[in-house]
Amino acid sequence: MPTSRFIQRFQDKITGVLSGFDRLVIRGSLLAIVTPAGMKNWLWRRQIGLPQFASWAQSWTEQLKQVSCQAARNQNRPFFYVPSADTDKDALARPIAAKDGIPQGLVAILTCVETCMAFDIYRNKDKKKLELQYRLRKCLFLYHYWIDDQFGWRSARIQSWLPFPIPICLNGREWLSRMMDRNGMSYRRDDNCFPWIDDFPKAQKLMKRQLRISWHKALARVARQLNPAHSRMFRGFWARYYWSVFQSEWATDVTFRKPSDIAAIYPALVLHGIQTFSSGDVMRFLGRKVHGNFEGEITSDFKDRSEGIRIKHCVKTNSIKAYNKGGNGLRIETTMNDPGDFKVFRPKQGQPDGKLQWRPLRLGVADIYRRAQVCQASNDRYLDALASVDTSTPLGKLIRDICRPTTYKGKRVRALRPWAELDLALFRAINRGEFCVNGFRNRDLQSLISDRAPDSPEEKRRRSARTSRLLRMLRAHHLIQKVPKTHRYLLTSRGRDVISAILCAQQITLEQLNKLAA
Repeated sequence: MPTSRFIQRFQDKITGVLSGFDRLVIRGSLLAIVTPAGMKNWLWRRQIGLPQFASWAQSWTEQLKQVSCQAARNQNRPFFYVPSADTDKDALARPIAAKDGIPQGLVAILTCVETCMAFDIYRNKDKKKLELQYRLRKCLFLYHYWIDDQFGWRSARIQSWLPFPIPICLNGREWLSRMMDRNGMSYRRDDNCFPWIDDFPKAQKLMKRQLRISWHKALARVARQLNPAHSRMFRGFWARYYWSVFQSEWATDVTFRKPSDIAAIYPALVLHGIQTFSSGDVMRFLGRKVHGNFEGEITSDFKDRSEGIRIKHCVKTNSIKAYNKGGNGLRIETTMNDPGDFKVFRPKQGQPDGKLQWRPLRLGVADIYRRAQVCQASNDRYLDALASVDTSTPLGKLIRDICRPTTYKGKRVRALRPWAELDLALFRAINRGEFCVNGFRNRDLQSLISDRAPDSPEEKRRRSARTSRLLRMLRAHHLIQKVPKTHRYLLTSRGRDVISAILCAQQITLEQLNKLAA
């Protein structure tokens, strides 16, 4: 069981914790032809001119529709046209599976005309020539619904007009239920959560296996089901799908013994999240940085749903939310749509044997393991923050030890002064959101605890030396720890508790203190 402070605090009321992917949307793109330049290259290879493009592309569309629907014909499964793009296709397919008692295999194929990005010919009157453009238009989409032996319920669709992109929707909890069935485990399922599992640690091990599958092979199998003629259509041309994670939801489910256990504390958790967590806190949960150039929006809101109240914090297109799930569960969920602000230790793209460095996290499935790490860390930070609700530890006791001198490697280190301007600036600096994931360095802190830039090399060296002494002091008081084999530091659990309490105390008013003491 995880060792977060929230779990430790309520461990007598918790039966298990489960972390892993919930909803996962993966997109396949034919990179070789997804740009006008790539498409022109392919047309040139096939000796097809732009005047013939429309008729030739239409013939390929007809061929794709024919082979894509052939499985439904062969297996006598329904396939039909949906007249409105706003119709929930999943809601149409699930009753079919239930009615026909489909345990595994194809459920149905649905088709619908929808807006898409695709290639088209544009007649440029000014230049008096035809141009190939990648633009917004409409075409037919083919939705395939399967009960997959590996993934469970799975939906995928293919665009019938070039360049044939493929979005695939998976659910990690659905996937887990198939894995538990194969392992003979007992559990109770409520939609996409598990109010009871006979062996939570074993279920968590099974969820971790999901990160180690061969994604390219598994997804290529799905692509072949959507378009069995792909190899024949692109014979002699390198046109393999590149798989990227368009959206991921990583959920941590904390399951309580009784619904009354979570019901007793959940209102306080929601109130704490809405009233206490500032924009800086939300950025810290998601490992992001707030600075003068930040152009995104940071929002927090709550929604009263039929299951209960959901609290959600958003930083641009990424978010973290909390809600009660399945009657006796608390779910913390990080949704990542834009991974570019996070880092992964990897070589440069296209140079597998190149130098390893911290580089932006990619959309590709190659970085899915690191994506899971980042999202889990986000969930853990949020749970740790919720653990401070109604804490019974007095502030004086919490900071007592840091207000006393200590020793580090045989040398005396001064006491921290929580209310002094320098120490407060230091606490605020190391508590910033951008340092939660990758840590901070000496150089990162220098500009944050000084109000002006150094005016000489000597001044720069003095600042570096002073910051080194401050880092040494924080290490001596066990508030930070060094990341092995780097020049970076991270807050310890004790450091998070102490610094959060001190910074929170800076915001509380005398009136609020009097109300608490009443």
